[in-house]
Amino acid sequence: MASLPMTDEECRLATEALSEQIDLYANLLVRKGVSLQEGQELVVQAPVEAADFVRRVARCAYRAGAGHVTVIWHDDALSRLTYESCDLAYFEVTPSWQVEQLNSLAEAGAAFLFLEGSDPGHLRGIDPAKPAAAARARNTQCRAYRDGMDFGINAWCIAGVPVGAWAREVFPDASSAEALYRLWVLILEVSRADGEDPASSWETHNASFVKTKRFLNTHRFDALRYESSNGTNLIVGLPEGHVWDGGAAHTREGVTFFPNIPTEEVFTSPDRGRAEGVVHSSLPLVRSGQVVRDFWLRFEGGRVVDFGAEQGYEVLRHIVETDEGSHRLGEVALVSKNTPIRQSETLFFDTLYDENASCHLALGMGFPECLEGGVNLSKDELLARGVNQSSTHVDFMIGSDDLNVYGVSADGAETPVFVNGQWAWE
Repeated sequence: MASLPMTDEECRLATEALSEQIDLYANLLVRKGVSLQEGQELVVQAPVEAADFVRRVARCAYRAGAGHVTVIWHDDALSRLTYESCDLAYFEVTPSWQVEQLNSLAEAGAAFLFLEGSDPGHLRGIDPAKPAAAARARNTQCRAYRDGMDFGINAWCIAGVPVGAWAREVFPDASSAEALYRLWVLILEVSRADGEDPASSWETHNASFVKTKRFLNTHRFDALRYESSNGTNLIVGLPEGHVWDGGAAHTREGVTFFPNIPTEEVFTSPDRGRAEGVVHSSLPLVRSGQVVRDFWLRFEGGRVVDFGAEQGYEVLRHIVETDEGSHRLGEVALVSKNTPIRQSETLFFDTLYDENASCHLALGMGFPECLEGGVNLSKDELLARGVNQSSTHVDFMIGSDDLNVYGVSADGAETPVFVNGQWAWE
């Protein structure tokens, strides 16, 4: 029997009852997500609709000894108005004050918390060249900011916070109040923040990555071969000295943090010059407020040479054509279908969550930490070793219930890694 809809008053009371748990979630993001240190600056980027939660985060941060909390707000409606009203040329240059803001905070050693929450379609109908140009400008012109996160200098964490339009997209049959409440409950559950001690739950969860990483790092496969009934038939090479990572990350100073909450993936950076075949998406890709559905990419010599999409072709084109590096892979990630997000049977329309329900790949920037000694190499040295360089990094989901992945050794021998969408040993 279907459950009865909740009244707005019931939703208000139920959300109030979550208040203590939401505080524990905020504390988790501060203490474990960015692992805030005594006297450190915390930078929070968040939607204006999440002001109450941002205050909770700031309160936790100051209790943890933050030197200061800086909040950078964003708003879907204002963002759309800006893209509607300004010419493309405006977005090709990041304002100098923003460059100074982000770079100076990174150079001062700040930790960055990115709270995701937006309408998945808030830029529907906007020329995709504009948000693509804005992202490219920010990532190329705010170098200290980007390098601080890419090269293990600054701790950072991406986590979700519900907003109305996003909740209504995820739960279209519920009232606005009930959708928001249900999204809060779901985020707490899949983030392992619905118990009495979320921090301990994350320590346990992090330990679960160790076995998988040991298996992959011991085998040192030369390549991975993907096959699925949806048409995916792809071989991706792995560079010599590659390292599989997942769960907690570490700064150069030895601070342990979690870049994503939630996270279920084990990942590495492939050889940018070795990808052959076709891969099909399994879930929509939401990029800059626009949705790409049912798309495919064909690779030759590691480079995208053709692609298509049932919806959002132009958005996909701008992703692929961001720069030379965006034509190539920067990440391969393996995620079992037996995870809380996948088991929730919910499409979040948000990459943070959907990528942790599905094996995925990423076009663009590779990870220096996924190569032995990589964090101490220059960009040119990383490129020479096969780690891709780009101004962008865009994840897209390819995992399906019948996806098989084989580890290919240098002699051509194959070892099952994934069978029917899950680890071969599950």
